[in-house]
Amino acid sequence: MIPFNKPPYTGNEDDYVLAAMRSDKMSGDGEFSRRCQQWFEKRFNCQKTLLTPSCTQALEMAALLIDIRPGDEVIMPSYTFVSTANAFVLRGANIVFVDIRKDTMNMDEKLVEAAITDKTKAIVPVHYAGVSCDMDVIMDIAERHNLYVIEDAAQGMMSTYKGRPLGTIGHMAAFSFHETKNYTSGGEGGLLLINDPSFIERAEVIREKGTNRSQFFRGMIDKYTWVDVGSSYLPGELQAAYLFGQLEKADVINEARQSIWQRYYTGLTALCEENLIEMPIVPTDCVANAHMFYIKVKDIDCRTQVIDLLKKQGVGAVFHYIPLHSAPAGKDLGRFHGSDRHTTNESERLVRLPIWFGMSDKEVSCVIDCVKNAVFESCRDTK
Repeated sequence: MIPFNKPPYTGNEDDYVLAAMRSDKMSGDGEFSRRCQQWFEKRFNCQKTLLTPSCTQALEMAALLIDIRPGDEVIMPSYTFVSTANAFVLRGANIVFVDIRKDTMNMDEKLVEAAITDKTKAIVPVHYAGVSCDMDVIMDIAERHNLYVIEDAAQGMMSTYKGRPLGTIGHMAAFSFHETKNYTSGGEGGLLLINDPSFIERAEVIREKGTNRSQFFRGMIDKYTWVDVGSSYLPGELQAAYLFGQLEKADVINEARQSIWQRYYTGLTALCEENLIEMPIVPTDCVANAHMFYIKVKDIDCRTQVIDLLKKQGVGAVFHYIPLHSAPAGKDLGRFHGSDRHTTNESERLVRLPIWFGMSDKEVSCVIDCVKNAVFESCRDTK
């Protein structure tokens, strides 16, 4: 059996987690948290980073920081994970979904401006599969309409747009270290990147249950107290220790995944040339992080057959999001602006293939062969 995913492991995580366990600071913001945050700030040249227990909570912090209130509208794609919407819905926002691009599966930047109303507060681009949205267009729209841009870069660590790391372009961004991502902090985990310095002080307060506790620990005040709204957005030190073991090998992990991605692309090109599948498209001004390799087949029936056939061959392949605007909560808490030309249709065609750090050449070759067999079998009568 070749599983769809295995959490990345480099070898240093054991020692670091044990060191964190034996430290006098296990509740968070200890030595490993500082190391991680400094690594991100130096690597991505951003103003401030704060580790969180999950990407979901990083997005929730962003919603609090831009002061989302009942009745505000937030524009995002429907083809995303529920956390993208929930973080803003929790503050009372109404979600405005726009269609995606067929090529990248990202929010269609050409549709954003028409979705803006006098209630719009923010735009949330989601960098699907680690491929950047067209951020120049989105940032230009946001600036002209005085809107915030919160990058959902859950899948985007180590990807770039015109040479700029994803997460460093909008006002804020959120990364995920869930076990299915390129880098993990041991199950869940997240990071809030802050590019606008005006948010930094309040972000620390919100993250510490609404108190100025961080300033107290830095010796800036002689006691701390409740000064704002907030919640428990501080991860435990064991999470940070596990993550730091991976950050030390970030380039090694990235190169390994890139190699697997390229082997898939080369090995499945023949199916693409026969018009049996489509493969990912990465625009020339983007560098993706090989977070995901997917194929698109003819339709949902073909997809079901392909996934079932791969399972019988011992290959774990999966489909991805069911568009949020078609979900019960999505219908109640949001609306789709314009027509759904691509979101539903493209989502029903997509099959994600196994890709994880440590995958052997033999396993990659096996997946390629099995995909060829499954596609030929399922598409024989529908080509």
